[in-house]
Amino acid sequence: MAGQALQIRQAQQTLDLYTSQLAGALATVINLLDPEVIVLGGGVSNVQGLCEGVHQSLAQHVFNNQVDTRIVTAKHGDSSGVRGAAWLSQQA
Repeated sequence: MAGQALQIRQAQQTLDLYTSQLAGALATVINLLDPEVIVLGGGVSNVQGLCEGVHQSLAQHVFNNQVDTRIVTAKHGDSSGVRGAAWLSQQA
């Protein structure tokens, strides 16, 4: 039981570190481009609460105290990149 609790605590610490580092990286994009929305894709973006955690961490990293950029997951899940590539190929 104690081993499982340790694993859960370590997993949460890893997720917290990932969230903070992702927020730091996205803050660079926000500071340079000021986008309205950033869309997270890929398997890790499916982690419950990731977008909210990243958004909460952004305030520590951006130049401005207020963060208006929305952080959302890809509407079509892991297939969004493939769908976008297929759509772009039809536009050329």
